[in-house]
Amino acid sequence: MSDTITLRRPDDWHLHLRDGDMLRGIAPESARHFARAIIMPNLVPPVVTGAEARAYRDRILAALPEGADFTPLMTLYLTEATEAADVIAAHRDGLIAAVKLYPAGATTNSASGVRDFDRVRGVLEAMAEAGVPLCVHGEVTDPGIDIFDREAVFIDRVLDPLRRATPGLRVVMEHVTTADATAYVRASSSDLAATITTHHLVINRNHILAGGIRPHYYCLPVAKRESHRLALRAAATSGDARFFLGTDSAPHPDPAKESACGCAGCFTATNTLSILAHVFEEEGALDLLEGFTSLNGPAFYRLPPNEARITLRRQAEPVTYPARINTGAGPVTVFDPGFALHWAIEA
Repeated sequence: MSDTITLRRPDDWHLHLRDGDMLRGIAPESARHFARAIIMPNLVPPVVTGAEARAYRDRILAALPEGADFTPLMTLYLTEATEAADVIAAHRDGLIAAVKLYPAGATTNSASGVRDFDRVRGVLEAMAEAGVPLCVHGEVTDPGIDIFDREAVFIDRVLDPLRRATPGLRVVMEHVTTADATAYVRASSSDLAATITTHHLVINRNHILAGGIRPHYYCLPVAKRESHRLALRAAATSGDARFFLGTDSAPHPDPAKESACGCAGCFTATNTLSILAHVFEEEGALDLLEGFTSLNGPAFYRLPPNEARITLRRQAEPVTYPARINTGAGPVTVFDPGFALHWAIEA
């Protein structure tokens, strides 16, 4: 087996960069290896208009290191007050690449999300006609539904009826975590795709809870049982173009993670590519890594793949990464996969 892999420069189709001091501290971690990223709009307050997306994009670009080659692909946060005309104009003008649907209360900063899906039906119909993708956080928020079942129930109660009612709507199920979701994508048309995170390929729910609570493995959607993790690995390494990388790298200061009510999110931007090479090597699928990281996402978003290349080389000794990134908003712990990494990106 070769000890080098050369890929088109990857993209990240689901990324949290936050704002202010946190943005300035962690943006270089993604810009180092990724060419483009779909930027999540769940700031406080959220990014809901084209003008706000433009202003946020400008702040991201200002936070990048000099000479960085990184393009933020902006999204709008869908609310029940979203105007279809603003969405379509922002997409037509190249300000946004997609719209993000958060069920209200599903995850970090989702209080402004959708409660009554009938109230956004007109926006979704306009998006379908104009070809604007919808990125979906796929969980119900019904307190009567167990947290480990919320993704599967969302497919049945919300996503499938929504797609049937809005033919032609292009949907990305973000950060899928279950065998139910991967099966639903496989059984659907090319209008449906899914992103898979780095950390959900590595951890199951035991990593969070067995032997003590490990807050830096806590994320939403929460990691599920081992059978679901294996289904995700099978999907990611299958070569199916409907699955592609969206890290959902989500920084929080350590005090906010290590608290009585800790924040959800794993910060993986720093070491994602080394972890993915390890996973794909374990699955005997290194030849499919480029599709997952660099080709499938652009194809769904109707963008050209990147021309630039990166090379990963297998090292005899383990590759080391910083345990945390220090930012003006506080230290952020880098995701620990729990095993030695041997694939490093060449300068």
